[in-house]
Amino acid sequence: MNLIVTLLAFAFALALLIAVHEYGHYRVAVACGVKVLRFSIGFGKPLLRWRRGPDGTEFTVATIPLGGFVRMLDEREGEVPPEELGRAFNRQSVGRRAAVVAAGPIANLLLAIVLFALVAVGGIREPVAILGAPPVQSPAAQAGIMAGDRVVAVVRDGESRPVRSWTGLRWTLIDAAIGGDRIDLVVRDPRRAAERRIALDFASSTRAAESADFLDRFGLHLQGPPAQIREVVAGGPAQQGGLRAGDRVIAVDGRPVATADALMAAIQASGGRAAQLTVERAGSALTLRVVPRQDVVDGRKVWRIEALLGGDVPTVVVQRNPVQALREGARRTWDLSVLTLQTLGRMVIGQASLQNLSGPVTIADYAGRSAELGWSAYLQFLAVVSVSLGVLNLLPLPVLDGGHLLYYAYEAVTRRSVSQRWQERLQQGGLALIAMMMAIALYNDLARLLGQVH
Repeated sequence: MNLIVTLLAFAFALALLIAVHEYGHYRVAVACGVKVLRFSIGFGKPLLRWRRGPDGTEFTVATIPLGGFVRMLDEREGEVPPEELGRAFNRQSVGRRAAVVAAGPIANLLLAIVLFALVAVGGIREPVAILGAPPVQSPAAQAGIMAGDRVVAVVRDGESRPVRSWTGLRWTLIDAAIGGDRIDLVVRDPRRAAERRIALDFASSTRAAESADFLDRFGLHLQGPPAQIREVVAGGPAQQGGLRAGDRVIAVDGRPVATADALMAAIQASGGRAAQLTVERAGSALTLRVVPRQDVVDGRKVWRIEALLGGDVPTVVVQRNPVQALREGARRTWDLSVLTLQTLGRMVIGQASLQNLSGPVTIADYAGRSAELGWSAYLQFLAVVSVSLGVLNLLPLPVLDGGHLLYYAYEAVTRRSVSQRWQERLQQGGLALIAMMMAIALYNDLARLLGQVH
């Protein structure tokens, strides 16, 4: 069933993003008076075909769904009747040709804005920005972050922005780290009434910021679920010690624990000795004696109390009105576009790993996972991929839309077009570079897949 969901989610994502991209080219070409001969989703033999519009434009869905194209009337591709020369693409002004080419990537960026806005209008339940305990020697710990700190605002460049959820905070932190910025977190400790400001300096973290676990290594992570007993194993140490489902462990041997992870770490640290667990039950606190049981996992000793742990993480529904949602969609699209360009730039100069490149296998995997999580997660996935498609197509590589825009910029400045001979040479180089990037992305896909299987 999961495979079916993955394939359907991936197929729909491809169809939508390609269709929007090509429709951007098509719509602006028609607006500029260019005759469009064919609008195709996919390459190869057409599966579906129909004609529409005053020019009888042929619309097709082809067998290889890894792209698409809009074929326009052009003297470079065949003979054009004299009465239609004015509608040929190559006869248009530089500005009109650039507009037609740029319309595809811009359509993808506009789609991302709309998708992000839809999610914001519909509302999404997100974890409250409550930070977990940072490792002792981590930068976050040295800055003064403590377990349970709730981030209520971020001060950046003198501007204070409220923080409504962990998702929004995480996005801000990564963006600041990529830029090497200094920011202040305004946090509220539940044990104290007053707020305090904590300065975080990411100046030396720009290269490490692209890695997936950067925030964890920096010491910034969401506080895990509380140390609550969900279920006890019959006859196990937890039941023998008197623990019941619903108990919340608040201390081990007199030392406070706030999360399930902290409780498990305390049990491991006990080395099998009897632990005094202070639990909260029905509004009252009581102390129970539990003796962990030894188990062997992968050749090493572990200690268990044989209870299922975990509670509900505090969440908040983040919802915006349509105007705020569009602003949020535009901001997230802009931030993600900048982040994509910065990451690509660092990969080019060797400051970021090429492992950041992902291919169709990884994209399909994320499509399936996000679809299973619900419409909100899937729309956000579509928005992120749409931004990537838009930004990548604007890169100044000859085989991409950005390469053609580079030709038109040269033509606008020099008043002469790039020769066909040079275009062919540049296109060959661009194809080689794209092929190399695709090979690396596919290698990364397979490495991740084989790693998961192993």
